[in-house]
Amino acid sequence: MATYPTLQQHLISYLESDPHDASKTVEAVEAVGARCIAVACDVGKSEDVEKLAQTAIEEFGRLDIVAALAGILRKASLHEMTDSRFEEMMNIDLLGVLRVFRSCAARMTDGGSMVATSSIAGGHYGWDHHSHYAAAKAGLLGLCRSLAVELAPREIRVNTIIPGLIESPQSLDAENSLGKAGLKAAGSYIPLGRVGRLEECARAIRFLTSDDASFITGQQLIVDGGQTVRWPS
Repeated sequence: MATYPTLQQHLISYLESDPHDASKTVEAVEAVGARCIAVACDVGKSEDVEKLAQTAIEEFGRLDIVAALAGILRKASLHEMTDSRFEEMMNIDLLGVLRVFRSCAARMTDGGSMVATSSIAGGHYGWDHHSHYAAAKAGLLGLCRSLAVELAPREIRVNTIIPGLIESPQSLDAENSLGKAGLKAAGSYIPLGRVGRLEECARAIRFLTSDDASFITGQQLIVDGGQTVRWPS
């Protein structure tokens, strides 16, 4: 198993057209004494992902942990579902993860760990007007299970988290997702009485990539406040 360096070093990616400021994440990481580099990357392009993975090796000399979190969400009914809309979703939410894992696994230290983010829309529930999103997120589960077996001889673990309703820029988009009002209403039928927070998903990823999860691979960890186990009332 890999021995991780005491000084944590991080590389994050960002999409240049995204309005969110990646420098704030860099500053937050550096504020706790770690090193962080931000690299522009479109996971829809293999050359961008290859550059991202290679930068980690050039800057840090090793690659131990990978979290594939990039994704898009678009609302479209079956009637509106053109080939191009479906393919766009697959290219980012499913193939994007494949590209990241493929490029990183080729450079990864044996004994490392990789995690992808699925969704309860792909793992448990149907979601009207989001069949392409659900299909991509369901595909991630099969992808990660198979890669867990394929990479096991190198002791590289591959797992997936399945977030429930999490307050995020994506879910706050009222056009393509629930929006602020929808998220507030959702808390009434989640057993813990609220939607989740991004840091709660981050903690699940931290667990799955830590030595505490050294014998866990090919699994899905549901982070949903009990939503998927509650009997409808």
